[in-house]
Amino acid sequence: MAKFIGRQEELKKFLEIAQKKSASFIVVRGRRRIGKSRLIEEFGRHFDKFYRFEGLAPEKGVTAQDQLEEFSRQMAQQFNAPFAKYDDWSDALWAVSERIKTGKILLFFDEISWMGMDQPTFLGKIKKCWDNHLNKNDRLIFIVCGSASAWIEKNILSSKGFVGRISYTLTLEELPLSDCKQFWPKNISGFEKLKVLAVTGGIPKYLEEIDPRFSAEENIKRLCFSRGAILVEEFEQIFSDLFLRDSLFYKKIVEILVTGSKERQEICDILTVDPGGRMSEYLDELELAGFIKRDYTWNIQSGIDSKLSRYRLSDNYLRFYLKYIDKNLSKIDRNMFTLKSLVSLSEWNTIMGFQFENLVLNNRTLIHQALNITPEEIISENPFYQHKTHRRAGCQIDYMIQTKFGTLYICEIKFSKNVVDSSVISEVQKKIDALKYPKGYSCRPVLIHVNGVTEDVIDSDYFAFVIDFSEQAN
Repeated sequence: MAKFIGRQEELKKFLEIAQKKSASFIVVRGRRRIGKSRLIEEFGRHFDKFYRFEGLAPEKGVTAQDQLEEFSRQMAQQFNAPFAKYDDWSDALWAVSERIKTGKILLFFDEISWMGMDQPTFLGKIKKCWDNHLNKNDRLIFIVCGSASAWIEKNILSSKGFVGRISYTLTLEELPLSDCKQFWPKNISGFEKLKVLAVTGGIPKYLEEIDPRFSAEENIKRLCFSRGAILVEEFEQIFSDLFLRDSLFYKKIVEILVTGSKERQEICDILTVDPGGRMSEYLDELELAGFIKRDYTWNIQSGIDSKLSRYRLSDNYLRFYLKYIDKNLSKIDRNMFTLKSLVSLSEWNTIMGFQFENLVLNNRTLIHQALNITPEEIISENPFYQHKTHRRAGCQIDYMIQTKFGTLYICEIKFSKNVVDSSVISEVQKKIDALKYPKGYSCRPVLIHVNGVTEDVIDSDYFAFVIDFSEQAN
């Protein structure tokens, strides 16, 4: 088994819950490959007994009865008992509860949405088993987990049947940069690590596939452009597993966001769909799945979020797949795809800019630390957008922080194979000139880069802070 990296805060929270003098019901959700099961297995090392049950993937032909029979087989294996076929979930769950009445036990149901597939009474029977049996063992932890976050939200977290029963809900996010860098030896440069992370994001399973003996370019070629490689096959699996309906429409939404963030109306216009239909539901499900983020801008005067927001493709792997792998699948499958260098790919620098921006936004606490800003000082922070009107110009700021002390930190995020030159100064100043903000406020420009800046940029003393993000990956 691969070394367990990161997730120390999540593990600490779990261990605190385990100290309670009563049984606990925990819900864990997050995208495929994010490390949910691995975290729970690590937690399981602290128990006398750890029992794990996993649903069958919802492939064509898999029925509700198949799920119950597979659960019955896993019972025989987990409890080292003869196989007993159960015809009803109530009987199977009761049989489990009879075997875990006492002792420090972790009971784990993995991919619970698969288990309950096409079985309307499944969750009701889970609730009944919890109320009547499982919670009688005050040293028991019961965890249900799944990648279908929208299903979990609708059927468990928002269900009246589970009100007051769930002790803790954990939505697992990508690993922070401080943990990601542990997948490489110390002598690998931060810039090289960031090039790989621009493709994988902080997804533990993808990072485990890296071979640090090879360069970033070689790792990306091996994982993304070789027949049968994990990042070639992963996309279809992700969408078929997560969305229990036709996944084509979800893919279309994500494809629109490959070239940059969009407002909801823009997405509807491109797809020529009614904005009053089910679009909100689709977007919410993609957001819950961890694939997109909804970035709200805000009113600088009041510090309150405005109605203006944009959806951003926050999953680096999805953007890379749709931009470069998907269109070359047939060639990759025939071992006919040749790639001289990554920079030869179309719009490489533009796409890497989007990917790097995601890495920064997913690790924004590192920026706060570099700027010596505490969480208590921040009124609001996010990518910032201002619409053009007849009274003001429009502008788009990569990342802006507003503090209680009347300061706006205008952050420009640059990923470049070359050093950043002084043209960035006029670029940022143009945004500040267009930005409408109250009198008495100060704007402090910040440059976030990965591959150096020219002496002109430093000598100009224009930027309040120049942050080399690659140093955060060293």
